[in-house]
Amino acid sequence: MPFLSRLFGKSGAKAPEPILHKDCRIFPQPIKEGSVYRIAARIEKDFGAETKTHHLIRADTSTSLDEATAATISKARQAIDQLGDALFD
Repeated sequence: MPFLSRLFGKSGAKAPEPILHKDCRIFPQPIKEGSVYRIAARIEKDFGAETKTHHLIRADTSTSLDEATAATISKARQAIDQLGDALFD
């Protein structure tokens, strides 16, 4: 069964907890590109019964996954602070 679980994507791993900021959920998702990680995140916010999503991808890179994750959270917070709900238009 473990083979079939891996084949169909049921690894049993828990989804990471989001970082909350001003009613938004930030899911850091740095993208590995060769030997560096590109700053990227999924940002979600509920508007009534609807959940809207914004995919943040920056030109910034880091050689460390931990540094890229920290920078991703910082950039996502900055985008939320500067754009507010317009981020989801």
